[in-house]
Amino acid sequence: MNWTSIVAIYVLFWVMSAFVLLPFGVKTHDELGIEKVPGQADSAPGNFRPGRVVLRATVLAATLTAIYVGNYIYGWITVEDLDILSRLIR
Repeated sequence: MNWTSIVAIYVLFWVMSAFVLLPFGVKTHDELGIEKVPGQADSAPGNFRPGRVVLRATVLAATLTAIYVGNYIYGWITVEDLDILSRLIR
């Protein structure tokens, strides 16, 4: 596998991980007891930390990329393993 392919897969995993991890650990102003700004949405986060999301997404994406590349090299799970319908038809 080319290193450019690995980088592209890592970027895809990173974006997916960032969006999945966005809602974790975020609390609203009401949950934190902070006063809201007039016109602010009730669901607006009061403690959003983008650096923490970036760090978590980086670690998760690196782990998922390592598993993906390992599976590509060693063939732990193949297409035949995922072909459930052909086993049911036999």
